Amino acid sequence: MIIACLDLEGVLIPEIWVNFAHKTGIEELKLTTRDIPDYDVLMKKRLAILDERQYALKDIEEVISQLNPLEGAKDFLNQLREEFQVIILSDTFYQFAMPLMKQLGYPTLFCHNLEINDQGKITNYCLRMQDQKREAVKRLKELNFKVVAAGDSYNDTTMLSEAHEGILFCPPQNVIEEFPQFPVTKNYSELLATFREASKKIKN
Repeated sequence: MIIACLDLEGVLIPEIWVNFAHKTGIEELKLTTRDIPDYDVLMKKRLAILDERQYALKDIEEVISQLNPLEGAKDFLNQLREEFQVIILSDTFYQFAMPLMKQLGYPTLFCHNLEINDQGKITNYCLRMQDQKREAVKRLKELNFKVVAAGDSYNDTTMLSEAHEGILFCPPQNVIEEFPQFPVTKNYSELLATFREASKKIKN
């Protein structure tokens, strides 16, 4: 059995921080791993802004409650699960993702956790491990699984490189130019077709 590993934000659901930025008008919160490759730099910037503006977890949850998966995402995921075992590997946080996981039918999700104080403020973030997407793929390979992975951002590229086959989905131009070795897909039909093509390569 081949395992399909997917990124979450930008692949199946909207970018949560970008939507929070639209709600608050804070332009810096529109920056994602498409813009800043170093996730630690990005998260420290985000948490500093939340602290400075006195935003709490509930403020972000309010925005998340109004979001839906990307159009066609649930149908794509259901089709993919008919042919592959699917694991979502994300650098989001369980506190953010679970309402949207419900809408997607609770697929398996590996991500991170937030530290929340008694006032409901986000005080820190706790990575499951450094470069957890790549490390998860490595462990799956050690269990003798074949892995095809798809993502859209800088923080997905180590996962794509570690997988037997990697696919970019709707990536920004800078990622396309820096990682020309990965096929680029622009919609779910293309992504599903490329997963199928990749699986044939692996089997052969």
